[in-house]
Amino acid sequence: MSLSKLIPGKTEEVQAKRERRKEARPGELLDAALDLFVEKGFAATRVEEVAARAGVSKGTLFLYFQSKEELFKAVVRENISGRFAEWNEEFETFQGTSAEMLRYCMTVWWERVGATKASGITKLMISEAKNFPEITAFYQQEVIDPGQRLIRRILERGVERGEFRIVDLDYAVYSVIAPMVFLVMSKHSLGACVPQGKALLPERYIASQVDIMLGGLLTNTTPADPTATISPDNAANNKKNGARN
Repeated sequence: MSLSKLIPGKTEEVQAKRERRKEARPGELLDAALDLFVEKGFAATRVEEVAARAGVSKGTLFLYFQSKEELFKAVVRENISGRFAEWNEEFETFQGTSAEMLRYCMTVWWERVGATKASGITKLMISEAKNFPEITAFYQQEVIDPGQRLIRRILERGVERGEFRIVDLDYAVYSVIAPMVFLVMSKHSLGACVPQGKALLPERYIASQVDIMLGGLLTNTTPADPTATISPDNAANNKKNGARN
């Protein structure tokens, strides 16, 4: 007979601890999975390793996640894509200029994702995306598409308010994304090739990149027509007009 049954209230206490432990397991598994995915990549990470690092059995892991793919998706939702609702809400309530919004967007992205272990997911996708169509399609839908839409909204806001020039937004979006991807790759890969003492300072790098982008975006002209079509043709026309002037 279990000793806990002989002690009044002990059974309830043990049961409560087990319930708390059960509730904690998904989070512990996600933390362990993130660590291993970033350290080893998707292909090399085995579910047995994730379970062992989380301190549970492989069978317990499969109670919460049916496959390694589902585990990876949960990691991405927990650490990256789950933040888009929060970021879009901040867009709706932001009171500053579009230049300030762009600076805020890149700075906050670094603080909440780039500076964390979750940024290693970007490196993983760059190296393994072509080998795993299912997780690539998921990442496209959950991270890339909403991320690009949010950046485009910031740029469109600037154009509509007359703060930014009319540019080809389909490609201007990548001008914002590229520095962030470079910063992640520097952190998780290329930084190892940089001589000691010359590593990038993330905050200083982001500030520099934003200044360069704003140098090409900001306009001192009258507010843009909010009905203007933002397209490659408009961008080409702007370039021609500038050449004539």
